[in-house]
Amino acid sequence: MQSTIPGTGARGAAKLARIPVRIDPAVASAPRPGWLRARDPGTPEVLRLQAVLREHRLYTVCEEAACPNIGECFGNGTATFMILGSICTRRCPYCDVAHGRPLAPDADEPHELAAVVAAMRLRYVVITSVDRDDLRDGGAGHFADCIAAVRAAVPGIRIEVLTPDFRGREAVALDRLAASPPDVFNHNIETLPRLYRAARPGGDYAGSLALIQTVKRRLPQVPTKSGLMLGLGETDDEVLSTLRDLRAHDCDIVTLGQYLRPSSAHLPVDRYVSPEAFASLREAALDMGFAEVAAGPLVRSSYRADAVAHAATRGAIAAEGTAA
Repeated sequence: MQSTIPGTGARGAAKLARIPVRIDPAVASAPRPGWLRARDPGTPEVLRLQAVLREHRLYTVCEEAACPNIGECFGNGTATFMILGSICTRRCPYCDVAHGRPLAPDADEPHELAAVVAAMRLRYVVITSVDRDDLRDGGAGHFADCIAAVRAAVPGIRIEVLTPDFRGREAVALDRLAASPPDVFNHNIETLPRLYRAARPGGDYAGSLALIQTVKRRLPQVPTKSGLMLGLGETDDEVLSTLRDLRAHDCDIVTLGQYLRPSSAHLPVDRYVSPEAFASLREAALDMGFAEVAAGPLVRSSYRADAVAHAATRGAIAAEGTAA
């Protein structure tokens, strides 16, 4: 049952009790292969950055979504910041972020975020958020405020946003983002259309594709990016079909990673995709015309985002030179 107290949320079985597809916690995931290992997240640098984040009342998707790369990314002094609180208005059964009634946006958050980014001396930052279906613009105005505040505090910084789908609010959301555009626009398609009802019941496959294409048409200078999780029951042919859909809707960069089950209440892992299979999918995606593709078991949508964006830009420049 959804919490009626703003700012509190449910996880696990309590969060997923009302989704359209029932998840049987007794169904085990496929056995995890020995080569799938992440770095220990409990390092001194990780603990230090977590303390800085709490001091400024900030959240990272690295923590809230139980990302397997938190040890590596925090250890390198980088993070993907999650604005608009840590309570999501949707109940996606692959995700470990809490569901409930969010608090109103914190007007001080853009300045707090800018202060932390400046203190960490970042040159590239990713800003994401929970879904905020309770807001008229889906939170896009808050994204724009955060972009403006960070740019004012750190001149020359590059900013990537990883946004929700702004369901039903796309026009006003893009108006607000266009006033303070990011350097890279990312929105995850997450999975293929056949699995949307089970994995992303609050989303719409065609709507997500349309959002990416609309951003590219309104902001043609901004690279567009999306990502898929593998291991939810898809086939490689379905993955390739989804990649073709993304290219047909003007997506420039794509990430492919392995789905990992947060708990027995979440969707089970159907398969573990080998590093070799990820490499093959990457080559196929590059052949489709993507500017850059990051693919691997532990790849996530903002993993090494700065290097991926740089490679995509370098590839686009090379392609233009060849065409000339």
